Amino acid sequence: MTIVGVPAGWPATEEEARAVQDDLRGRVVLDEPGPPPGTGLVTGVDVAYDDGLDLVAAAAVVLDAATLDVVAQATAVGRVSFPYVPGLLAFREIPAVTAALERLPCPPGLVVCDGYGLAHPRRFGLASHLGVLTGLPVLGVAKNPFTFAYDEPAPARGGWTPLLAGTEEVGRAVRTRDGVKPVFVSVGHRVSLGNAVAHTLALTPAYRLPETTRRADALCRQALREAAGSCRAGRPGRGGEAGAAPTARPSAPPPPGTDRTDESM
Repeated sequence: MTIVGVPAGWPATEEEARAVQDDLRGRVVLDEPGPPPGTGLVTGVDVAYDDGLDLVAAAAVVLDAATLDVVAQATAVGRVSFPYVPGLLAFREIPAVTAALERLPCPPGLVVCDGYGLAHPRRFGLASHLGVLTGLPVLGVAKNPFTFAYDEPAPARGGWTPLLAGTEEVGRAVRTRDGVKPVFVSVGHRVSLGNAVAHTLALTPAYRLPETTRRADALCRQALREAAGSCRAGRPGRGGEAGAAPTARPSAPPPPGTDRTDESM
């Protein structure tokens, strides 16, 4: 099993990580609309952890944006590259996520993260960080609003309200199914907020969460299960291979009192 290494010079302390955020935040591109919804390719990325084995598994699943059929997929397994600190989770996830993206046999197109972009205390969450590092258009779709305020959207699918930090709109609460709890959409890089919402609705024809997130979540859980089994058995595994079938598996929980999708920033 190939384990992704921590990049040279990767931040080791909170102070170093925040300095990197401050440096990269100014590179976020907010004046591009991004690709039209329902066209080209769209890729979901997600991660799962086994903290006991110090492993993180990332998955990237490419869909045809028009049909939502799977075009390609890849996984990568690495060591957890940063301690758990709210607001700095991108530093735990990005090495494995970028490795999975690099293993894809085709360009990823638009990338959808299970997390946040501008909807972040420092306005630089995972979706923004990944976008700046890769140059790709990226948006974030989170399950929870973290610390931001919002009014309930209209109950019908497609309703939305601003996600607010004071009076600043940092994202939108979007109803993807009639009468079901909204998801929380924010811009990452090279895509407008309105377009990010439109992409989210195009990716949720049947379920609350985007198909990109659902498929990447299942695949990273499978990759983690296989990698953990290989580590425990002391034998070669398939944790870094591309093309594994996206079957849902249980994964290790995040640190007590947290939800990775609340804090995936």
